[in-house]
Amino acid sequence: MAKSIVQEFTKGLWKEIPPFRLVLGLCPILGVTTSLENGLGMGLATTFVLICSNFLVSLLRKMIPSKVRIACFIIIIATFVIVVEIMMKAFAYDIFLKLGVFIPLIVVNCVILGRAEAFAAKNGILPSLADGLGIGIGFTLSLASLGGIREILGKGTLTVWGEPFFTGPIFSIADIFPKFEPFGFMVQAPGAFVALGLMLCLMNLMESK
Repeated sequence: MAKSIVQEFTKGLWKEIPPFRLVLGLCPILGVTTSLENGLGMGLATTFVLICSNFLVSLLRKMIPSKVRIACFIIIIATFVIVVEIMMKAFAYDIFLKLGVFIPLIVVNCVILGRAEAFAAKNGILPSLADGLGIGIGFTLSLASLGGIREILGKGTLTVWGEPFFTGPIFSIADIFPKFEPFGFMVQAPGAFVALGLMLCLMNLMESK
């Protein structure tokens, strides 16, 4: 049992890491990853919703009629998205403003709905929690890494949350390469596709070896 739970958790960190393996959740990873802090904020919000929805779907799986299961899943997910939205407004308002419409769009995130349908609705509570946590962490790492790469190349700096946690950028590429000129397109829509493609290429190379 313990081994199975560990496997359900670790699969989301590489084998089924979204969006590189499941190819799901591409909308937020392309839309919000203009910086590391945006990627972290969106990833953590999605992870919370994923864990909570997996738990509740697994708990109620035998009570939800199969003909209306998708509608029920969406209602459950939407409930936790509202909770996240309220919490972000109260405790992380700056990040909430930066993420904007992408927070409500978590409701239709294919990663969350896919895990509810493919896993939580068919498995017990503990495996579903492990699945949600692993997939959520993998999703957060995907968004954070892509956002960090785009921010470094597009702005030349790396910032996490800002004050009061940090007083400024935690890294500046100009400190290492004084003549570095940021690639502005990396923090625009084309840069998201380029960075995502390069990361997919790198992961495929690592997988092949």
